[in-house]
Amino acid sequence: MKANFKYNICWLIVMIAGFYAINTLILVGVINAFIENMLVTIGINIILAVGLNLVIGFAGQFSLGHAGFMAVGAYATAIITSDHANAAGFWTSIVVGIIIAIVAALIVGIPTLRLRGDYLAIATMGAAEIIRIIINNLKITNGAAGMFNIPQFATWPVVYIMVCVTSILIVNFIHSRGGRAAMAVREDEIATESMGINTTKWKLAAFVFGAATAAIAGSLQASYVQTIAPTNYNIMESIAILIIVVLGGTGSITGSFVAAFVLGILDTVLQDFGTLRMVIYAVVLVVMMVFKPSGLLGTWEFSFKRLFGHRKPKGETQA
Repeated sequence: MKANFKYNICWLIVMIAGFYAINTLILVGVINAFIENMLVTIGINIILAVGLNLVIGFAGQFSLGHAGFMAVGAYATAIITSDHANAAGFWTSIVVGIIIAIVAALIVGIPTLRLRGDYLAIATMGAAEIIRIIINNLKITNGAAGMFNIPQFATWPVVYIMVCVTSILIVNFIHSRGGRAAMAVREDEIATESMGINTTKWKLAAFVFGAATAAIAGSLQASYVQTIAPTNYNIMESIAILIIVVLGGTGSITGSFVAAFVLGILDTVLQDFGTLRMVIYAVVLVVMMVFKPSGLLGTWEFSFKRLFGHRKPKGETQA
């Protein structure tokens, strides 16, 4: 118990130090508005990637429906904050977006999570497309025209705090009994079920958790960008999130952080190349997958427990 408290304190110190380091760099002018925008985008991508990594990397479910749940959060924030342009309205919209995303995930997940592999990917992709089409045809969402002039409440401190909160919740879930059950399902679903574990329950739990984090990211993006449209949440958005997860390493939360930073910086640096930017971006990804198919970090995780772990004395056998 004391050890866990020590590690939690270490992570809290790192998060606080990171917050004040970024704030100091902004105050002294090292981080300008352009770089701040890049950091906010990276933060939103981290929330998306960590949530999807929980579903794909830890629960072993190949989902392509993340963009749909992201759209739910985005439109919940756009609609509510347009009528209630204050902080209370913004935080309420996030909660509403999470609730709707959870309900949608349950509706989608209960029938589809009985499928596996490519069949599951196609089913979740179809579900995301259904969500997008529904949004595209509702009057309250302004249809295909999208929504504009959304009040901006998602600043970099808000995004930073939400990155920390969602990451802590997901990591705690991974290390909980439910997380271990989900990983057991990933390794061998038949063997896990034979041990009396309700595999559908824990696959669904991971799927719902991932959908909730996607809704949070969608809310933050809508509030920060201030303009959204149904076309922003098509299959390409789901694939873009999947690329971050695969590049960092499926089954590595640390890898999702690193990949989001690498791709965020790469995307920013290549903006001057115009349309050639996407070609260079794709080539880098192909080369990476050829020489490092497991991703940048594979399944490796940074851990204070490993860092501060005491070596066993010579002659002492491991348990």
